[in-house]
Amino acid sequence: MIHLRILIPLLLLLFVGCEKISNLLTFEINSSDTIKIPASGLVNTPFIAPVPVPVNAQKTYDNNQTKAELVRDVRLVKLKLTIVDPAAENFNFLNNIKIYIGADGVDRVLLASLDNVPVDVATIELVSANAQLDRYLKAPSYTLYTEVGLRSNVARELTVQADSRFKVTADPL
Repeated sequence: MIHLRILIPLLLLLFVGCEKISNLLTFEINSSDTIKIPASGLVNTPFIAPVPVPVNAQKTYDNNQTKAELVRDVRLVKLKLTIVDPAAENFNFLNNIKIYIGADGVDRVLLASLDNVPVDVATIELVSANAQLDRYLKAPSYTLYTEVGLRSNVARELTVQADSRFKVTADPL
């Protein structure tokens, strides 16, 4: 019969060991993509052209000693949009935004959104939909689809940098 003094430290050691293994199999993938917002004379233009994004995750998988087929869970942690051209522009034209993600053979899902976009800012951070995204980051590429509600027209084409961070959990071998 195992004494309680021995059992508790063994259980604690087992728990800490499992937690460390889990942390070893969790890592982040960062992506930076460019979205062009065309000039519009219409305030009710609800969509921006889809943006195809090649998935460059294989190098990150290799650096973390895993493979795409072992990835079991991917979640968006952060999605930040910054107007980079023209530099003096801000998001005053934008009331709300939703960004969807899609891939060949996989339905689109909401990636992130922001209602009531603040005025006089050139950078906004969207709220993650917390969708499971492993199917999209295992694909060779995915496409971002943007739906917007505008406060006013967009006077000239804008270039927006979309910086995203995904948390990835993979199974051991």
